[in-house]
Amino acid sequence: MALDSKTQAALALHRFGLGPRAGSVAAIASDPRGALIAELDRAGAGRLAAAELMSSGAAMRKAVEFRQAQREMRRAAGGKNAQPKNAQPKNADAKAAPRPRPTVGIAPQELYLTEAKARLDAALAADTGFTERLVWFWSNHFCVSADKAQVRPIAGAFEREAIRAHVLGRFGDMLLAVESHPAMLVYLDNARSIGPNSRAGRNRRRGLNENLAREILELHTLGVRSVYSQDDVTNFAKVITGWSIVPPQQNPERGGEFNFNPNMHEPGAQTVIGKRYDEAGVEQGRRVLADIARHPATAKHIAQKFARHFIADEPAPALVERLSKRFLDTGGDLKELARTLITSDDAWNAPRTRIKRPGEWIVGSLRALGVSPPDVRPLVQALNLLGEPLWRPPAPNGFADDNATWLDGLSQRLDLANQMARRNAGADPMAVFGETLAPIASEETRRTITRAESRPQALALLFMSPEFQRR
Repeated sequence: MALDSKTQAALALHRFGLGPRAGSVAAIASDPRGALIAELDRAGAGRLAAAELMSSGAAMRKAVEFRQAQREMRRAAGGKNAQPKNAQPKNADAKAAPRPRPTVGIAPQELYLTEAKARLDAALAADTGFTERLVWFWSNHFCVSADKAQVRPIAGAFEREAIRAHVLGRFGDMLLAVESHPAMLVYLDNARSIGPNSRAGRNRRRGLNENLAREILELHTLGVRSVYSQDDVTNFAKVITGWSIVPPQQNPERGGEFNFNPNMHEPGAQTVIGKRYDEAGVEQGRRVLADIARHPATAKHIAQKFARHFIADEPAPALVERLSKRFLDTGGDLKELARTLITSDDAWNAPRTRIKRPGEWIVGSLRALGVSPPDVRPLVQALNLLGEPLWRPPAPNGFADDNATWLDGLSQRLDLANQMARRNAGADPMAVFGETLAPIASEETRRTITRAESRPQALALLFMSPEFQRR
């Protein structure tokens, strides 16, 4: 059965975007698909422009300066053990004096929060949020973790430099940008990987690390149990030895930036996925990445994951096949991949069964209320509570993208829904309902919200309704 225009518009915003804002359903009702595609075609789509956002190299150097200054201050104060660990102040009721902060560098957490605020602002300001959703998808696909100390100050810069810069470009370009980015090289330990027969390998005990090579083949491109073998992992790991970073402590101008170190690079030709790659320094790794970016197994893996994220745990095989073919035919054009999704009837006709991940749900609630929090820290804490801490996935395969993973967290969402509703008690719940949910809401949901005993209760019920929770 064909959907009316307002229903299609609401579906577009909930399934493909970040949720409706006041007036957005009406604004795109005449052509919901066209509105999503227009966002892809907008100049600078996906980019962030903010003067306070640093390059990853600059951020890493600032964080190193801060940590070094902290160590100097501790030494000047008598070191870590200047006072016994369990010693009590003379006045047990007196509060401890605030710890002095270094006057040079920037704290890693401050850099992290600045990037988090820019990301939140972009999500709240987006028209439909489709391009932002694409950024979030690829950022989770190519994830790094801020739980690793050196990654925390540059996790946001990684997303801007490697993901946003290529989100509507070629997959191969994004792949190269990701795998050569300092955040990824540090996160998966490739910055310290040394070829056993390299100049450094012959002189040091430290050797080959296969983490990055394995995750590139298994998670980022070809997919688990596909066309590669353990020998391919090992050989590819040798190919990308020497892909490292300039030590930030030693170079105040280029520290923290990508660096190819030929002394760490394994010499000689290597065979990966049945193809021989002659010795060519850093180019050897670039050639392998370019080939696996175009591999049919990569197209299939990406298409399946893309359709699962937006549509269903088990997306229609015809849709996956269409996406895979378009990926191959266009040489991995990611704008065309997104366009193919939007123009496919299978993507619109599938039942709304996918539960939104916590970040989507929180941002969708804020967009519905029309509020933009000045402090990002409560949002970061909320994501921690709901199991999707920002730029802190539990493993290199990112946050899970299936319903079962997020079902257990719905009770915590209720607590947050009540908090948001109380903080915005002046909002008219029926006006919010009309602008964001009315076209796709069931009669039962409408009655439940209408019969609420208070405005805050009605808002909380709206945010917890099945229609608001799902894509």
